Amino acid sequence: MPWFVKLEEGIVAKPQFDAVIPEHLAWLQNLALAGHQPRSGYWADCKGLNGDGAGGMLLFWALDWAEAQRLISTDPLIQRGCVRWSLHEWNLVFGAFDPAPSRSETAAPAPTSAGETPALLG
Repeated sequence: MPWFVKLEEGIVAKPQFDAVIPEHLAWLQNLALAGHQPRSGYWADCKGLNGDGAGGMLLFWALDWAEAQRLISTDPLIQRGCVRWSLHEWNLVFGAFDPAPSRSETAAPAPTSAGETPALLG
């Protein structure tokens, strides 16, 4: 199954963005349960358009471009207009991903501003 990547940049104030994060994390969990192998994180060194540190990347499996677009269209961050985003099919040319991440790899960090140390939820 091909990998896809969604790149995103926050375009709303941090409180508005952070209010959607619990829904976004639940959405990611649903992707995982459906076998799409999501790998998601946020930019630690970039402030985004809003200046509050929002933005990140999601890698995931999808059958094809149509399914990738369909999946991404259900992301709460996109549905609520919190991010500017782009979608790309991604060809891995070096290295590999373990298809079953450990528990520590799937723990979701709390949203932070650039420069802050994230705390793990869990």
